[in-house]
Amino acid sequence: MAAPETQLMLSVGLIEKDVNADTLWVWCYPSVSAELREVLLSKCCLRQDSRGLHTFVFGQFRRTWYYISTVEVQEPTALKKVQLVTHFSIVVTTKDFNPEKYAAFSRVLCRIYIKHGSPVKMMEGYIAVLTKGVCQSDENGSFLIKDYDVRKAYLAGSVKDVVSQFGMETIILYTALMLKKRIVVHHPQVEALLEFTRALPALTWHRKDWSILHPYVHLTDSELENLRTCTGYVAGFVDPEVSNRSDLFDVYVNLPDSEITISQSAKEAMSMGKLHKDIGLVIVQSAENADRTDGQIIKDISIKTREILANLASLAEECENSKITLETLKQRHFPPATENFLFHLAAAEQLLKI
Repeated sequence: MAAPETQLMLSVGLIEKDVNADTLWVWCYPSVSAELREVLLSKCCLRQDSRGLHTFVFGQFRRTWYYISTVEVQEPTALKKVQLVTHFSIVVTTKDFNPEKYAAFSRVLCRIYIKHGSPVKMMEGYIAVLTKGVCQSDENGSFLIKDYDVRKAYLAGSVKDVVSQFGMETIILYTALMLKKRIVVHHPQVEALLEFTRALPALTWHRKDWSILHPYVHLTDSELENLRTCTGYVAGFVDPEVSNRSDLFDVYVNLPDSEITISQSAKEAMSMGKLHKDIGLVIVQSAENADRTDGQIIKDISIKTREILANLASLAEECENSKITLETLKQRHFPPATENFLFHLAAAEQLLKI
């Protein structure tokens, strides 16, 4: 029997574009809801003629992760000769975040489809992984699910690159993540968006929560409604119009211009003081050390985070029902910005008496 992680896969689907430039959802196994199907058609680049080919994109919609690999059919295979297909996308939906795992798997499925021109062989490959955790083929490549540890996926984003771009302003991102605020990131290129946004949850490593990540969102009613159900998130948009949607963010990151803006409504919760400066220095000094890997930088930040959380927990232990009140914090005579941060952090960590 396959390991439990094989049960994380939900479906495999196929989208095709033909010589008439028509893009159609042609097949899936076992099934995909009509709403998710529309989202997936908008994410695959086959409907977007002028924007070039995005060979691999990923994202999340209503707690379902999707991974889309897109291929141009070049050699005269059965696909091009008989079915007149010019491009196709393989879509894998899952319960877990692991872009490298599903990029590798969908590449194998793409090769199978190019060779056979029929979804049946692809379905066999999918079922093999679902039941045995492996899809082996000499000519189409092999895929072993156990080769892809989730921790590697968490560490694949580069915190070092984030700090290199934003320096001390990285503390704004850290604070927003710690307080479970809404971060919106804009970049016109989806690849840059995916690379940057996937790294941000690592700043709060103690949670290991990548469910907050929505790296590729369009300004459609269904996707925005999905975002609004989330307490805090990191959401990526290619549409510059998102900068005018202050209802969607507490912190706005303009990636091409390396600018971070805190919305008016979040300024009180996000006010900075000496504690933030100290954390910011830890982050920057660690990231600027050429000998330190991303994993080591995350560990340095995590040690500082755990120190803050331990102090918060010890404060909570002294309180009734282990819940902190504003009065408890005031009695400690913290600097105003530190008191404010700890109050909002206690709320985010569910240690606040309401």
